[in-house]
Formats: sequence, C-alpha cells, structure tokens
Amino acid sequence: MRVAIHGVAGRMGRSLVEASQASPNTLLTAALESLGHPAVGTDVGILAGMNALGVLVTDTPNADFFDVLVDFTRPEPSLSALDLCRTAGKAMVIGTTGFDATQKTCIAAAAREIPVVFSPNMSVGVNLCFKLLDLAARVLGDTVDVEILEAHHRMKVDAPSGTALHMGEIVAAALNRDLATCAVYGREGTIGARDRSTIGFSTLRAGDIVGDHTVLFAALGERIEITHRASSRMTFATGAMRAARWVSEQPPGLYDMQDVLGLR
Repeated sequence: MRVAIHGVAGRMGRSLVEASQASPNTLLTAALESLGHPAVGTDVGILAGMNALGVLVTDTPNADFFDVLVDFTRPEPSLSALDLCRTAGKAMVIGTTGFDATQKTCIAAAAREIPVVFSPNMSVGVNLCFKLLDLAARVLGDTVDVEILEAHHRMKVDAPSGTALHMGEIVAAALNRDLATCAVYGREGTIGARDRSTIGFSTLRAGDIVGDHTVLFAALGERIEITHRASSRMTFATGAMRAARWVSEQPPGLYDMQDVLGLR
C-alpha cells in the first residue's frame, strides 16, 4: 500500500512518518504540506528526525503517487485533500478534528464515492473505551450524573476535543438524549442544583499533555470512571496506519475506527 501523509511538518505528521516505517506492507510515497511551507523540499525522514527516506515534502500533491492519504491537519485543508482523493478515486483516513456540521456533511458525501475512515481518535485504546462507554451508559441509565473531562497540550486549538465530544455523543445516544441540547460546557457562578439529564464537559489546556480523557458516571454512594491517557502521539499514528491498511481494501463508504477494529 502506498501512503501519503498530509501535514507532515506538524507534531502528528512527524509521528505518522515514523509509524509508516514500522507499518507492515506500507510504503510512504508522498509527504504533503501547505502551499509555501518552509518544510517544502526537505527530505521527510530528516524532517521527522530519522534517516533520509528519499521522499521530499511537497505542496503540490499528485494522487498518482499514493493509494491512501492520511490527514491530520485542520478542517479546511483536510477538505481540500478530500476533494483531491474524491476526484482521483483514492481512499482517505481523516484524523483531523474541529469540523462543523456542514463540513461533516461534505465528508459523508465524498464517502459515497471513495472509502473514508473518519474518526476523532485513532487510538486502539480510546476506541475500546468508546465501546465500554456505550455499555456503561446503557447499564447505568438515568441513575447517574455524567461528566466528561479532557486535557491536552497548550497548542491544541479546538475545545472540547473531538474525542471528548464523540464520547458525549456515544453516552447521549445510549441514554436517548440529544447532545446538542443536553451538553453543558463549563460552569461558573451560582448555577443551582445539577440537572441529571445534562452531560457536562470540562477542558484543560496545559504544557505538553498528549491527551487525557475521563468519563465519570457518578451516583449516590458510588462512581465509575472510564479513563484513557495517552503518553505518546505514536498511539494515534500507529492506529492511523492500521486504518490506512484496512481502508485500502474497502469499497466506498464512511467508516470509523470501530469498523477498522471489528468492534461493531
């Protein structure tokens, strides 16, 4: 499988380059960055702190050089890459977060023509947590208060994280709630007693935290916490390469890591 990485100069991009070298049956053939980026023309291996790989960073992507494009950038450049893949009939793995509803609709439309893995978190462990959250919410029902806490590095631009929001969506669906109307994002001042039908979110941004997520189910006399802590971006990069190998053999459709891992 020939893979292109979009956003190779970023922290996740460099981890993806490293993960591609350890991924079986995977050949990194294209390293993509934004127009005029200072990294253009640099060997992507050197950029990632490794030995030279003979692949230069480019800002003029050519779909003839890859089978699957892996994207961890921002919503706008991610959608541009999606258009390239859609036109060329190539598969795509999207790990970017922060899409609005209209942008998500564009992804779904493209997935009717090409295979797309779109997941807010590529970690195997996080996706196992998604499965556990659904089970916990169905068992506990409306007898608990639900709070979601997440922490990331100081450079992360969207909040709450895409992973935290997806956790909220899973819990809300299991409890037959609409997250758009039951979510509470932070609290301040005299707020009164907590409404049990709400799902609370708390966000921390500090230092170099890779990614911590906890979902708290709190009842009277006991509480259950489901937590995932990432200590390295390689957990996401390795999962993304696993998704790339998987999606390269799939028909057009919109998939996520639950599909890749066989957890449905």
